[in-house]
Amino acid sequence: MQIIKDPNNPEALDSDQGSNESDTEQRNKALRGRMFVVNEMVQSEKDYVKDLGVIVEGFMSRLEVRGIPEDMRGKDKIVFGNIQQIYDWHRDFFLVELDRCVQNHDLLADLFIRHERRLHMYVVYCQNKPRSEFIVIEYENFFEEIQHEISCRMSISDYLIKPIQRITKYQLLLKDFLKYTSKAGLDCEEIEKAVELMSMVPKRCNDMMNLGRLQGYEGKLTSQGKLLQQETFCVWEQDGGVLSRSKERRVFLFEQIIIFSELLRKGSNNPGYQFKNSIKVSYLAMQDSVDGDPCKFVLWSRGSAERFTLQAFSSSIKMTWVETIAALLDAQNNFLSALQSPIEYQRKEGGISVTRPLSSGRPPSAPPTPNGHAPQPPPDSEQDDQELVLVLQDFVAVREDEISVFRGEKVQILASNQQGQSLVYRPANSDSPAAEGWVPRSVLNTH
Repeated sequence: MQIIKDPNNPEALDSDQGSNESDTEQRNKALRGRMFVVNEMVQSEKDYVKDLGVIVEGFMSRLEVRGIPEDMRGKDKIVFGNIQQIYDWHRDFFLVELDRCVQNHDLLADLFIRHERRLHMYVVYCQNKPRSEFIVIEYENFFEEIQHEISCRMSISDYLIKPIQRITKYQLLLKDFLKYTSKAGLDCEEIEKAVELMSMVPKRCNDMMNLGRLQGYEGKLTSQGKLLQQETFCVWEQDGGVLSRSKERRVFLFEQIIIFSELLRKGSNNPGYQFKNSIKVSYLAMQDSVDGDPCKFVLWSRGSAERFTLQAFSSSIKMTWVETIAALLDAQNNFLSALQSPIEYQRKEGGISVTRPLSSGRPPSAPPTPNGHAPQPPPDSEQDDQELVLVLQDFVAVREDEISVFRGEKVQILASNQQGQSLVYRPANSDSPAAEGWVPRSVLNTH
């Protein structure tokens, strides 16, 4: 008797059919597996867009009709964050593009690769999410009333978590697609790249949610560069020879600062962090071993007697942090060398002859454009005489070659590209050191 497998169950494709099964049959099974994954992604995308519609066309629209309570004014924008932007893009564009992948599965990987930058709007959403949660809890009864008025089956909290669940789901579905692509003997390079990219986005989302729960830090986190690492350590503080008892601290390592925080509401699904201490990377010093302990290292600010001994929960975590900090300090030293002796630095790095020293206080070289080409600097007279322009609205960097700028700041435009971006130089201020990177031209007053 022949056992017939359910063709709608992709898991059945993984079962062993015996050694006499031909390579062609195996390949056809894998191709059907790819088809099942794409179909699931499209159908679940349609369901996701419907859920987003409940938030925008249900909760948000009802709020406008009903009116916002006086003590809640302004907070409604925090509740929903950039959900309108996410909804519009998925409904009007991404779902349409994804639907085309049903007819041509090879379009799937490229779709995610091309729109990696756009999907970083989820990082912005997640950074705002902790503040949103607090307000929803504060006005729980009010939102329950709206839920009943629009005859909604789930609470607003259940819907607001949907974007976070969805950005994780993409990664899982792409991994399944990669599995079947490999079994079919097809080229996996593009889909591997898509999986890697979509594995990074949820991680950055999680990083931003943790940062959104950090309280008491008075500076701008978005001015501290990229978040490189975050981890929980046992920390001993030593000031003037007095060693404190060890305390559990959540430590955030940015490109420009290290922040120590205390974990609040331990054991809760929504933990918070209270700022305790910080060290600017420009003053940072490190001792990578302590009494032979494979899990300990020491950090301190040069010129300060206060030292922080950190004990990781494993030697691998400690090594990751030590290597990351060492690389950061090396990059800092190279940067300072480039500023102090730019000609000598350029010769050491690549044997490049430099006919003109760098302007005072400016980074040694411009980062590449998003398409991989280095920008052409303006002529000397243009560059020296160029005036600072005003930033009209905030922009939060999401890529390594970008910088964050804020309304009211002034920057110098160094170059522009055809993608509507400008390479700018931001002078140092009290919150952050000088920086250079790309921003959208639309946020600058270039008229």
